[in-house]
Amino acid sequence: MNRRTLLQSPALAVAAAAPPRPPEGKALPFKISLAEWSLHRGIEARTVDPLDFARIANGFGIDAVEYVNQFFVDRARDHRYLAEMKRRAAGEGVWSALIMVDDEGRLGDADAGKRARAVESHRKWIEAAAYLGCHSVRVNALADGSPDEASRRVAESLRRLAEHADPFGLNVIVENHGELTANGAWLARTLKSVGHPRCGALPDFGNFGEYDRYRGVEELMPLARAVSAKSHAFDARGNETRTDYDRMMRIVTAAGFHGYVGIEYEGDTLPEREGIAATKRLLERVRAKIAGG
Repeated sequence: MNRRTLLQSPALAVAAAAPPRPPEGKALPFKISLAEWSLHRGIEARTVDPLDFARIANGFGIDAVEYVNQFFVDRARDHRYLAEMKRRAAGEGVWSALIMVDDEGRLGDADAGKRARAVESHRKWIEAAAYLGCHSVRVNALADGSPDEASRRVAESLRRLAEHADPFGLNVIVENHGELTANGAWLARTLKSVGHPRCGALPDFGNFGEYDRYRGVEELMPLARAVSAKSHAFDARGNETRTDYDRMMRIVTAAGFHGYVGIEYEGDTLPEREGIAATKRLLERVRAKIAGG
């Protein structure tokens, strides 16, 4: 299965239970991927091998994965390890969609030297993502100074990364993931100021703090290249208790986004794999409802 096929094909149904389907002849409003962070407890406890990630995703009927660099932090230039990741994903018919990059420095640091080192530290992940066949790397936009100063510094660093990513056909995307990025308006304005087509957003349903999450996602969606469906707990009807998924996914699709929405289960009320399954069922139910009009 090649990359074009993976991009166009809908997520496969889980064998154990057929999910709701859209009316015959209608395209799926969005596709479903799996973020590796959903398995972070198992990986950190060493009961889950990160190299099994694609196999686990395929077991859920999910055909695209989002890696987390923390789980192969010393492997960005380990071609043997990356080749094994690539081989396993291909063997499962799973597309490596993106890498989430953390702990590589503050792209908006007030110190110009530290900013430059942060940019340099991110470059290896762009190259690793290109090798794996990803469409994007997700970075953080943490910064010092006033909102205007922070925006200027972050935009400068993001442009340098976007210029590095461009020849690889990769996007550099930013998640609302702490500090000023929890303000959707600030992050959208900053990303627009980069002025490079390879720079975009990864709106996350959570991580907004006191900022209205629906407003924040709506502000970021015009720049979105991927979406993160954060989940923590579910009520008796299978609805997520912090986010109205129906409302949120209508914001996502109304913006014209029909790509992959990544499951990112962070809860502790269900074991990780049960939480992933519950999030997938909810997304499938909402997707069928949206497709039905």
